[in-house]
Amino acid sequence: MTTSPAALGARLPRLLSLVPYLLAHPGVPVAQAAADFGVTEKQLRRDLELLWMCGLPGYGPGDLVDLSFSGETVTVTEDAGMRRPLRLTTAEATALLVALRALAEVPGMVDTDVVRRAVAKIESAVGAAAAPAGVAVGLTAREEETTAAVRGALDRGHALRIRYYTASRDVVGERTVDPMRLLLMEDREYLEAWCRSAEGVRLFRLDRVDDVQELAEPAAPPPTARPTDLSAGLFRPDPEQREAVLLLEREARWVAEYYPVDEVIEWPDGRAEIRLRFTDDAWLVRLVLGLGGHAQVLRPAPLRAAVAERAEHALLGLADG
Repeated sequence: MTTSPAALGARLPRLLSLVPYLLAHPGVPVAQAAADFGVTEKQLRRDLELLWMCGLPGYGPGDLVDLSFSGETVTVTEDAGMRRPLRLTTAEATALLVALRALAEVPGMVDTDVVRRAVAKIESAVGAAAAPAGVAVGLTAREEETTAAVRGALDRGHALRIRYYTASRDVVGERTVDPMRLLLMEDREYLEAWCRSAEGVRLFRLDRVDDVQELAEPAAPPPTARPTDLSAGLFRPDPEQREAVLLLEREARWVAEYYPVDEVIEWPDGRAEIRLRFTDDAWLVRLVLGLGGHAQVLRPAPLRAAVAERAEHALLGLADG
C-alpha cells in the first residue's frame, strides 16, 4: 500500500501529539481518541501499533513507548520522554523555515504547494517572515506580552521599568532600564539594556521578566554603553562564582535548560550530570531540596553535606510536629 506525502505529513504531528493526549486522558476509549484526532478507529490503531516501535536509543524495555489496552480503551504506561505536546522553539522554527524555502525552490523534488502551505502555517505562528527572529513559537501568554512590550519600547525609543528574577541570587527586583537591542541566543530571547541601578549594560532574559512597564521618558543609554561582545558565547566564567556538579533525574532535567550550565553529560539511564555555577550556598541548597529528591550534589563535598544536613533538619521538624 502506498501512502501519499500529504498523509505522511499529517501522521507525524499526530503521532507526536498522541502520547501527550493519552497521558492526559488515561483509559480513553479508542473511538473517542479517533474522533478527537479526526481519523478512523482503524487509522488510530495503526498509529498506536507504530508508537510501540518508537522511543529512545537502546530500544529496549523502558526505552520504547508502551501502551495498555483494556477492552476498547487505551492507556500509556511508558511515555519514552514524549509527554510534552509538539512545540517549536524560535530557533527550530527559523531553521525549519529556511530549509522549507530552500526545498521549495528545487524543481521536481517535492510537492511545492504542500511546502508553501507549511511555510505559511509556520510564519503565521512566528509572525511575518521579515519580523525579528525574537518572535517565538511556544511562548506563554505572559512571555508574548513581555516581548511585545519590549519591542514596542525599542521602536518608540522609550525606557522601561521591569520586575526581574535574578536566578543566580534567587531574588526579584525592580529596575529601570534603557533598552538597546533584542537578542536571540541559545534559543532564548534577551533584552540588552543599560541598567540604571547597576550603571552598566546588562542582559535580561525575557522569560524571567515578571512585569514590564513602558515609561514616557526616552531611553538614553550613556555614550559609554557598548553592545556586549557575544562572539565567545553568552556566558563567561565569573571569578566570584564557584562550580557545583549535580546529578539530575529525568524529572529535573529542566534545570539544565533554565539555568546557565557549563556542561551537560548524558547518562545511559536518562539522567544528566551538569556543571552549574553559583555564588550563594543557601540558594543552591534550596534549589536541590526543592527538586524533591530528583537531584543530588556530586561535588563539592561540603555542599553535598549541607544539603543532607538541611534535609535532616526538615525531617526532624516534621517528626516533632
